[in-house]
Amino acid sequence: QVQLVESGGGLVQPGESLTLSCAASGFVFGFYRMSWYRQAPGKEREMVADITAGGDTTSYADSVKGRFTISRDNTKEILYLHMNSLKPEDTAVYFCSGRGSWGQGTQVTVSS
Repeated sequence: QVQLVESGGGLVQPGESLTLSCAASGFVFGFYRMSWYRQAPGKEREMVADITAGGDTTSYADSVKGRFTISRDNTKEILYLHMNSLKPEDTAVYFCSGRGSWGQGTQVTVSS
């Protein structure tokens, strides 16, 4: 059974950093491209970043480029999202996705 479990969300002030993790199980993690998405209240879910199976190629939404970094540890089967210089507009529920499955999401709130 495919399972994706996000963690690491929380409340931070503008300009601070946060790292999200997504623990994968039930499939061969290292075979699949993985992605981070987010959904803010009243908005559609949007892709934030994705990474190829081997981790050699990444892509980012323009709104997070230069501030967020996606990475993965295929040995530990964990996907990461390192978020720097957080802004109030980054407030959203963040989801990891891969192999056609979604995690339950983790809330990130950026507020002073």
